[in-house]
Amino acid sequence: MALYKLLLPKMGESVSEATITKWIKQPGDLIEEDDTLLEIATDKVDSEVPSPVKGILKEQLYAADQVVQVGDVVALIEIEGETETAEASTQAAETAGDRPAPSDEAETAHLDIPGISQLSAYEPTVPSSSNEGEIRFYSPLVKNIARHEGLSQEELDRIQGTGAEGRVTKEDILSYVAKRSAKTADTVIPVSPSIPQKESAPSVTPTTHTVVSGHDEIIEMDRMRRLIADHMVKSVQISPHVCSFVEADVTNLVLWRNRVKDAYKKREGENITFTPLFIEAISKALKDFPLVNISIDGHNIIKKKNINIGMAAALPNGNLIVPVIKNADQLSLVGLSKAVNDLAQRSRANKLKPDDTQDGTFTFTNIGAFGNIMGTPIINQPQAAILAVGTITKKPAVIETEYGDMIGIRHMMYLSLSYDHRAIDGALGGTFLKRVADYLENWDSNREV
Repeated sequence: MALYKLLLPKMGESVSEATITKWIKQPGDLIEEDDTLLEIATDKVDSEVPSPVKGILKEQLYAADQVVQVGDVVALIEIEGETETAEASTQAAETAGDRPAPSDEAETAHLDIPGISQLSAYEPTVPSSSNEGEIRFYSPLVKNIARHEGLSQEELDRIQGTGAEGRVTKEDILSYVAKRSAKTADTVIPVSPSIPQKESAPSVTPTTHTVVSGHDEIIEMDRMRRLIADHMVKSVQISPHVCSFVEADVTNLVLWRNRVKDAYKKREGENITFTPLFIEAISKALKDFPLVNISIDGHNIIKKKNINIGMAAALPNGNLIVPVIKNADQLSLVGLSKAVNDLAQRSRANKLKPDDTQDGTFTFTNIGAFGNIMGTPIINQPQAAILAVGTITKKPAVIETEYGDMIGIRHMMYLSLSYDHRAIDGALGGTFLKRVADYLENWDSNREV
């Protein structure tokens, strides 16, 4: 028998590491070729790592929540093979064994916990003497959570650990903190009337705590929701947001799509939605106004050469992801439609690759899909603008004709643009948004696709 070294696969040009989120197979499990061994996550995408060989999982070299570099050995699989191969793999395993034993909290470089600073990936665990006189080790993440929550060392030592050799895991301390907060909220502290309040006394801002009753449910954010939360807060803190609105008459666009959609589906085997039509108009407008297709680095404006448009997609679990259509301005309408459908399907199936969410220069979101008429989206950093379209509704509108104005039923839609006021002023942002609307309003009803 031989040992096969399973490496963390390359996941894209700009991705150098990933976090192990879950092990599907455990040591001793029989593995068929292409069976999923573990699930990993980059900063935006969750992926599965399949086994390229058939065998028995011998050892996991990293635990859940640890960060692994691309090309590192993550597992050893026992397979049929020569003795020499087994000895070489065993030597590699022994080299890996010289490192400290992995734990589910030892790696914290990419764990996003609100209010808790990130720690070095190689910071050693911190020992502490327990009440029984034995040395008890705590990971840097656990110690940092304890400091953040104001836990004393004695209180930390009393927490029952469920990790290896009774160690306290992240889940243990978060569960303890949640229970302690619930107990504190249910305790009413009376205010003593014997101490008079002096007007000259300095005001002190009290520390706010979330009050949790016995009927409330505490839901810990999952990894993706924490990333989204941090990303949104960071964007609002970085960029002064300005939002402009226009209303567009998209009657010609709607009638054209209704006319061609059946023939298109029969020919291409898939639907043509409004999304590629919107993205085409945005791409044209970005070519007209290249200073909207930018990012900001300090006091420098970086004008992007490529037009890579991200499309915000809602996932079944309620989270949000933004896959990117690269060089959208160079694709035909059929190419845009196929790219949109492919990314949407793989987003819902959790099959996106890390490169699918990288290098976006502008973001588009369709809030009309949820029946919303308009919205003010938050800029997707490090981009400088994001455009939202609302639902298309039939409304009475004034139609200008050569015979005079008249009232008619038209398909109307609101477009909104949020942009970074550090680099994009109202004139540029408003003119760009109007240009997008113009492209949609002036849709060629006789266009072939």
